[in-house]
Amino acid sequence: MIYSKFLVKNQTKRLLMSKQVAHRQAVRSFGVLPILGRILKLRYLFLGSAVGGGVAIHNKYENFRSNLPDLSWMKEFLPEDKYDQFYSKMRETYNTINSPQIGIIMNRFSEIRNMANNYLENLKSNTEEGLNSALADESGNLRDSVKNSFLSQSNGPASTRPMNDKERIARLQEELMSIQLKYQKELEKYEKENKEIKKQLLLQKEKLRGGKIRKIKKSLIDMYSEVLDELSEYDSAYNIQDHLPRVVVIGDQSAGKTSVLEMIAQARIFPRGAGEMMTKSPVKVTLSEGPYHVAQFKDSKREFDLTKESELVALRNEIELRMKNSVKNNQTISNEVISLSVKGPGLQRMVLVDLPGIISTETQGMAQYTKDSIQRLASAYMSNPNAIILCIQDGSIDAERSNVTDLVSKMDPNGKRTIFVMTKFDLAENNQFNPDRIKKILEGKLFPMKALGYFAVITGRGNVNDSIESIRDYEEEFFSKSRLFREGILLPNQMTTRNLSMAVSECFWKMVKESIEQQTDTYKATRFNLETEWKNTFPRLRELDRDELFEKARGEILDEVINLAQIKAKEWEDLLNKLLLEQSSNYIFKSIYMPAAQSDSLGSFNTNVDIKLRHWAEKQLPQKCVEVGTLALMQEFEKLINKDQVKKNHDNLLDGLKEAIRGAASQCHKWDTKAMDSLRVIQSNALEDRSVPDKQAWESAIVFMEGMIKEKLKEIQDQIKEFKGPSLKERWLQWKNFTPEQIFRSATINELEKLQKSFDRLKQNLDRDELTAVKKNLQAQKIDVDEEFINETWSYVYKQNFMLKKLSVCADCRNFFFYYQKGFTEQGVECQDVILFWRLKKMLNITANALRQQIVNIEVRRLEREIKEILDDYAHDKHLKKQLLTGKRVELAEELKRVRQIQEKLEEFIQALNNEKN
Repeated sequence: MIYSKFLVKNQTKRLLMSKQVAHRQAVRSFGVLPILGRILKLRYLFLGSAVGGGVAIHNKYENFRSNLPDLSWMKEFLPEDKYDQFYSKMRETYNTINSPQIGIIMNRFSEIRNMANNYLENLKSNTEEGLNSALADESGNLRDSVKNSFLSQSNGPASTRPMNDKERIARLQEELMSIQLKYQKELEKYEKENKEIKKQLLLQKEKLRGGKIRKIKKSLIDMYSEVLDELSEYDSAYNIQDHLPRVVVIGDQSAGKTSVLEMIAQARIFPRGAGEMMTKSPVKVTLSEGPYHVAQFKDSKREFDLTKESELVALRNEIELRMKNSVKNNQTISNEVISLSVKGPGLQRMVLVDLPGIISTETQGMAQYTKDSIQRLASAYMSNPNAIILCIQDGSIDAERSNVTDLVSKMDPNGKRTIFVMTKFDLAENNQFNPDRIKKILEGKLFPMKALGYFAVITGRGNVNDSIESIRDYEEEFFSKSRLFREGILLPNQMTTRNLSMAVSECFWKMVKESIEQQTDTYKATRFNLETEWKNTFPRLRELDRDELFEKARGEILDEVINLAQIKAKEWEDLLNKLLLEQSSNYIFKSIYMPAAQSDSLGSFNTNVDIKLRHWAEKQLPQKCVEVGTLALMQEFEKLINKDQVKKNHDNLLDGLKEAIRGAASQCHKWDTKAMDSLRVIQSNALEDRSVPDKQAWESAIVFMEGMIKEKLKEIQDQIKEFKGPSLKERWLQWKNFTPEQIFRSATINELEKLQKSFDRLKQNLDRDELTAVKKNLQAQKIDVDEEFINETWSYVYKQNFMLKKLSVCADCRNFFFYYQKGFTEQGVECQDVILFWRLKKMLNITANALRQQIVNIEVRRLEREIKEILDDYAHDKHLKKQLLTGKRVELAEELKRVRQIQEKLEEFIQALNNEKN
């Protein structure tokens, strides 16, 4: 449309110039009277206005007629009689556009055009009388009225003299403009009706068909927008292969570029600010037709109803929030694109990108180099050879103060893809009225920048709360009364955002059709190269991208969680018993057994044991057992997910992800709190039972006691060995030497062992005299240590002797069950130790069984739910997945997948585009 309007305009100008040259030649050749010159001057002015306005109206009318929808598809939804009724009503409405008034106007323009052609022919061959005769033949009424008016002007009285030339020209121009405005109103009327009809048709597509909902196909512009989203993710820097068209909206800050976009989208969708930078990141807006006026973000399912002010406020807040979140590292702007789709009846189909406004000065609060960052971002978008640059110029300020025109002229010096838009035209006309200057701007003669077309628009009246409808009405009313329009400086097709929107959409689709095939061929070649590289590098592996690898790991992890429940009961209980013993061994010896063993009598021993066991069962034991259960569960889970690592051909690509999932599950898994209460009951009951039922149980208790003591003894002896330092063999063969502390420890241990031999019975603590004696003996050896050092060393010597003594008790009590059963407790008081370990063994076995049941019946299912939640969180965290699943293989598969998706979407779009052409 832009190109056709410009062509008609130029042809009209050339026609008028040729007619003026012919007229001057005729006057010079035949000496035509001055009155003839006035007549011809009037004719040219009237003819120029009529032809120019007629062509503009005719083009607009034809454009409207060509956009009428094809209704044949409705036969699928409506009965035949209903379809015929509906179709006839539609045609009746459309035919109304071709009204008698329109026909009269167009016929009159044709008559005037034919008269002009005949005048030129007659001027070449006839004299003044021949010209008058030709005028009489063509139109007697017009000749007589013009001739009489000039005769009366020359001869008649002043009071009855008709209008002069200027007044008549002005009157004809006013009549022509009134006809244009009337026709414009008729078009607007039918456009509104057409919009409502389209809405009803789109709604009809969503109705039930045979009890099933018909699936609505994606619109062409939605398909194209998806292609752009794929490309922006694949090549976010716009420096490789993304040359598909976008409408890049660029302008100085506060020039009104966002308002222009809102007028095109027919909704106030962007955050508002008073002179401050509001657009902080690129916003990609996809416009398309739809039955309802709604907006939706690419990554969200929520639809914002743009007919409700509350929804508009929510949308603006959401955009502002997304912009703030995209700006990181104390920057002012971001390269992260916010994708938004807007649908509504009558919207032009296109994709626009709103960029941050160009600034000349960095103000307080802005990050350093913000000005350069904005220009780099704008240049990156405009460097796309197929990007349509919508250059916004503030009409209310001096043109020399603009920063954007120089930037645009550098990126598109020939103006092959630039459309210039002057905003705030009402202020430009009212406050700084300079017709010649504005004319130069709209003809592309003031700026060094060139453009395909020049438009003047009004996008507001100074009130941010004005609706789009009120602004559009104000815009239409202002241009209808504009002095520049009345004087012919402003052409009808250069006015209003409505004309701008249609022109941009037409230019956009023209460039899409010209570039889409070449873009597809580029990605075909890229795909071939990547597939060849994969076959040569990983010939036996499938092309699994990051998401597919994650899903593979998810399946393997969840399978192993299910396998936890398949582990045999004995394996669970053996593991739990082992862990319970490891976790409770120190407490049993240090806090229960050894202190109770210091008792002087059997009753005192049993009393101390009962008190300490009860306290342990009520306070610490249940919690410790729950921790042991969690530990056992996680150990088995880790063993299952790592079982393949020992295989020869193990692929370690997923190991990092599996380990991260296991670690996250271990941190978040909490045992059922009710379990501690039940454990507390069964443990207390088990510890209170002192009866050993049979000899086998007695022997098992001795084995249990002996095993615990031997393990503890080994631990103590290893520590004492470390205190004494390397043995003679280690010193000679491994070249180990004593440290000063080891020398002191070894000497102290020797003195303490000598002292211990003098005791009648084991003593847990040394008294003052004994400490003094040991210290003096060490000083005699030139070893000076304090009492704390001696006491610490004695604790290990005492424990070692205690464990050795209790091992002998195990041997002595092995055959004591007969006396225990008969009640002859005086035969072996020490054998009460066996009963203690029987109680402990029984409690641990019961606890292990209870924990196993809780794991299999409850905790495995809870762990599965927790792991699923963790996996879901990881699935949506692209950064984390990229961290855990990395390597050349993954990156190559990712790129290959993305290129395939882009190529497939391009081919799908081309097919839909070709179908629409047909």
